[in-house]
This record gives sequence, C-alpha cells and structure tokens, in this order.
Amino acid sequence: MPHTLPDVLEPNLNIVFCGTAAGDVSARKRAYYAGPGNRFWKTLSDVGLTLGTTLEPSDYSSALQFRIGFTDLAKHTSGQDASLKTADFDVESLREKIERYAPTVLAFNGKKAASVFLGVKSPNYGLHEETIGSTAIFVLPSTSAAAKKFWDIRYWRDLASFVRSHPETL
Repeated sequence: MPHTLPDVLEPNLNIVFCGTAAGDVSARKRAYYAGPGNRFWKTLSDVGLTLGTTLEPSDYSSALQFRIGFTDLAKHTSGQDASLKTADFDVESLREKIERYAPTVLAFNGKKAASVFLGVKSPNYGLHEETIGSTAIFVLPSTSAAAKKFWDIRYWRDLASFVRSHPETL
C-alpha cells in the first residue's frame, strides 16, 4: 500500500515534524496539514521557523528550504487519531528514519503520536529527556482545529528558541 503522504526527509534538517497520520483532508489534498482551521503553517511563520514566510499546505516540500521535514507515525492510513488502530503505527520505522537522517529535533505535532512512540500515556509538552542519538524530542500541542482546546503557542516558541540556540541549525 502506498504512503498516504510522502516523507519529506533529508540529512541535516533542523526539525522533522511527525503527526499521527494524515487527516482526511490532508490525505485527499495530498498535502501536510491541509485541513480547514489547521494553524500549522501560520504557526511556523509566527514563531519564526520559516523566517516570516507562511507556506501553503500544497507547498509543503518547500519547507526543506527552511530545513524542516515531515513524516507521520502511521504512513499507510489517514483519519483522526480516534479512528486509528494500534497496528497502523510503525514506531520502529520512525526511529530508523530519525537515526538515518539525524535532524536536530523530532517534533511531535500532538500528543497521540508522541504517546505511542514514547510508550507513555500522556507525555508532557515541551522538550523531553529522551533522545534518538543526537536528536532531541519535543512534544507540541496539535495545530489541528479538532484540538483547539489544547492549543498553546508557547511550546512552539520554545521549539523555535531551542533550534535557534543550536549553532549547527543556523
């Protein structure tokens, strides 16, 4: 079965954003974070990760120019977190990708993917002690409109500050 959305990965990225799975709208449009009301692209701009440029979902591969990549924990399905099954998640494949490409940060956009990957029920937002090699792990509030009651941009600002504080990312 083909991937719902292709990975956008290459060596030496600042951040690889990992969602649980492509949402239905994103899968239909074949673009990351394309759902109506998703604040992902605006947030990247607002916190300075795209240097004030607000990309459109259809331009997701352009994020590489800002050293930003993408993947999902469930690559062969789409839908809201509640509709996903345990068998949909491929933790080992994600770990292998991060080890191979070694970004500065693996950032989970929402707690569900982080919870499955880290093996904890409800991970805290922010920087985690666990790493994958030299790659730091951040858990961020989801930018999905469906998760708006959990939204807090300060963790996204913390991520941007962390990236800027690492000379290898500049």
